[in-house]
Amino acid sequence: VQLQASGGGLVQAGGSLRLSCVVSGRTFSGYSMGWFRQAPGKEREFVAAISPNGGIISYVDSVKGRFAISRDNANNRVYLQMNSLKLEDTAVYYCAQSRLRYGVSRSLNEYDYWGQGTLVTVSS
Repeated sequence: VQLQASGGGLVQAGGSLRLSCVVSGRTFSGYSMGWFRQAPGKEREFVAAISPNGGIISYVDSVKGRFAISRDNANNRVYLQMNSLKLEDTAVYYCAQSRLRYGVSRSLNEYDYWGQGTLVTVSS
């Protein structure tokens, strides 16, 4: 299974970015997906997750109302739309595929496959 994340970059505070992740090698629509991030010197943390059919979505409190996760099962893609970006959103963002066939999880341990990460840098 391979996950390829893209869309990161440098953006000013208040700006927007859209991350994309394409998955190959396993039935995409059968598993929940998540986005995580890791800032310099910090542990990797949960950002957002979406169930296999998109009916259940979860966000970490710090991004609620600013970020939106979505998925396109026909094209094996998951997205993270990030608006009103803040300096503290600076991190490497990772997409991941869970082993869950229903619902979502915030735990890194529930995710079997990870992308390589894409760097998001928010400047003042």
